[in-house]
Amino acid sequence: MNVLFLTISRLTDISTRGIYADLMRKFRDEGHNVYIAHPNERRYGQTTCEEERCGVRILSIKTLNLQKTNVVEKGIATLLIERQFRRAIKRYWNDVEFDLVLYSTPPVTFTSVIRSIKQRSPHCISYLLLKDIFPQNAVDLGMFAKWSPLYGYFRHKERMLYRMSDYIGCMSPANVDFIVKHNPKLDVRRIEVAPNSIELPTDKVTIERRAIRQKYGLPTDRPIFIYGGNIGKPQGIDFMCRALQRNSKRRDCHFLIVGSGTEYAKVERWTREQHPENVTLIGALPKAEYDMLVAACDVGMIFLDHRFTIPNYPSRLLSYLENRMPIVAATDSNSDIGTIAEQNGYGLWCESCDVERFSAMLDKMLASTEQIAEMGERGYRFLVGNYLTEHTYSAIVKHLNPITK
Repeated sequence: MNVLFLTISRLTDISTRGIYADLMRKFRDEGHNVYIAHPNERRYGQTTCEEERCGVRILSIKTLNLQKTNVVEKGIATLLIERQFRRAIKRYWNDVEFDLVLYSTPPVTFTSVIRSIKQRSPHCISYLLLKDIFPQNAVDLGMFAKWSPLYGYFRHKERMLYRMSDYIGCMSPANVDFIVKHNPKLDVRRIEVAPNSIELPTDKVTIERRAIRQKYGLPTDRPIFIYGGNIGKPQGIDFMCRALQRNSKRRDCHFLIVGSGTEYAKVERWTREQHPENVTLIGALPKAEYDMLVAACDVGMIFLDHRFTIPNYPSRLLSYLENRMPIVAATDSNSDIGTIAEQNGYGLWCESCDVERFSAMLDKMLASTEQIAEMGERGYRFLVGNYLTEHTYSAIVKHLNPITK
């Protein structure tokens, strides 16, 4: 079976770890021919090119900067990417008949790309991996209003994308409910859970937790709560800083923030001005180094802006569960990431506008080190039962003709 994956993530090497690389390896290992189209952003100074790597065909398409850039360039890049992808795929892979086209949001502007692929491959199944509900998330964060022309344009593109998709795989049950409620014309039988997932390494590396902590100047005598990943507006950074400030005198734990994003400078300025005694801020690390650092910590933190009306489900949860770490989640009331964690005994949740509840959550988590370990084990078992790559793969291929599976 010929499988095409469209993404705006930089995916030049599927031997690395990540939700998309792991899924593409699974398709390759199951005997499918895998094709990946991804942006070659302007910052890399490279032209459009194709290569074969790790047994898959990769098409790197020259675009403007789509991520970690200013709003103006990101907006223009989002408007142009549909045409750029369509032209590049036609130029390089026009003779390939695809059986399955996978694509993730963002963006919502791949409609014409998918249409052109399905026109020349009439039997092709289109499957949307819904990772982002745009433009409503932008409205929630005050980036533009519902009455603005921008909202109208992108909402139209979103509806077209949903109609073009034979199936829509959502990250969680709350995501399914949201899409069904706000898109009543869609056939509910086409909407399902296809979760964020990872492949567990077969050769688990034993790490020296004490040595890793010492390398980064972290305490070795108390639990460490880590937040890792994007540090941007969706994470509700103002609340995160207030919550950590409220707990900055604690001696029973340490807080570690690792990552990059549009709000990183704000966090850096806060640490410089407030000098929190138990908070360490580290910029983005290579994936392998970050994975080792996570493994040396005890509890994972998840933050989302309390204004969200859409149910986000951050994939950073997976690295926490993989390392047998429970979570504390401070999110909006619509996301089910916290409620699922509480229902299955591997985490605690509060709304991300209540600093006192967050502090109480820390007290409860730190009641005993045995409790942290027990909750971490429950989280690992939940990961194995629900969030492995084989679960997402199975959700997708069950819709395909048995001959093409």
